[in-house]
Amino acid sequence: MSVEKKNVQRVKNSKKSKKSNPSDFILIFCIMSLVCIGVIMVFSASIYTSSIEYNDQYHLFKKQLIFALIGTVAMIITSKIDYRIYQKYSRVIMGIAVVLLILVLFVGTKANGARRWFNIAGVSLQPSEVAKYAVIIFSAANMTKMKEEIRTFTKGFLPFVVLMAVICGLIYLQPNLSTALVMACIIIAMFFIGGGNLAYIFASGGLLVVAALAAMLLTGWRSNRLTSFLDPEADLAGVGWQTKQSKLALGSGGIFGQGLGNGKQKMFYLPEAQNDFIFAHIGEELGLIGTLLILALFLLLIWRGLRIALYAPDTFSSLISFGIIFMVAIQVIINVCVVTQLIPVTGMPLPFISAGGSSLIFLMAGMGILLNISKKTPISRR
Repeated sequence: MSVEKKNVQRVKNSKKSKKSNPSDFILIFCIMSLVCIGVIMVFSASIYTSSIEYNDQYHLFKKQLIFALIGTVAMIITSKIDYRIYQKYSRVIMGIAVVLLILVLFVGTKANGARRWFNIAGVSLQPSEVAKYAVIIFSAANMTKMKEEIRTFTKGFLPFVVLMAVICGLIYLQPNLSTALVMACIIIAMFFIGGGNLAYIFASGGLLVVAALAAMLLTGWRSNRLTSFLDPEADLAGVGWQTKQSKLALGSGGIFGQGLGNGKQKMFYLPEAQNDFIFAHIGEELGLIGTLLILALFLLLIWRGLRIALYAPDTFSSLISFGIIFMVAIQVIINVCVVTQLIPVTGMPLPFISAGGSSLIFLMAGMGILLNISKKTPISRR
């Protein structure tokens, strides 16, 4: 066989191998481990709540299990869809997200003074979860086209400021400050990783901090949370109750925990034990070892996602991979910091683990996009 024919055959074999790459096994392991732990811990944390509110101790467990199964199907489906299709329809996806964010303000289900969900046949859909992926896809698609123009003010920075103002503004009106801040962080991070001007990035970051502080100080219940954070002992029976019980749960767990199902704080002492404060519940029942295991799984997942972003076959897939994994990372950081009283209380669930349908399903669908990209990289076997 001639040298030329050998080279042609090598290229064909390389393409064939690239097409037949399996999904990233380590990433799948992390995702499914976190989801399984989440289902178990939701059952443990919600057994008393389900018994009293629904007369069925398995109610929330069954719902979370169903959501996990739906999420798994969604992840399998998105892992088989070529990621390039999102680039083609990025504007349509962004348009749908904006329309949903507007509609939820008028026809969304109202709960605890907020309109954040659509209730469809008994299933809640949170438009902000759609918006997170829409922003990532839209930003990645536009930055891929911009190239050097992203460093300019009018064509690079200004469109991202407008995007941030529209999306974050609509989410803030629900009201949902924590998710609005997460969205802003995602947009700024995407702008940074896409090669945006550092001066503009620092300026937008400063404006974000000022806006967040203003939103907290000018709203009564948010300012109470800030006051409680600065002086937790001031109102232990009121706004300081949740963080105090969270610390008690973590502290009483010790190194090895009180044992699965043996926690006491879930007996209506710790509010939202199966939702935003499930990390504290894990600390109580599984101890320091259990919490470190959870954090280790998250770190492994984030590391694997960053490797996929680094070795992605093109700019769009690299940016979308980074955006998805950054979204997970920032939510983990915020949730853990809230539970350990490092920042004021916000309504941020722990990804894959906290009870909730929209969050889990969309997270797993997003992981499917990462898995599809991993098939096109040379690292899926390592």
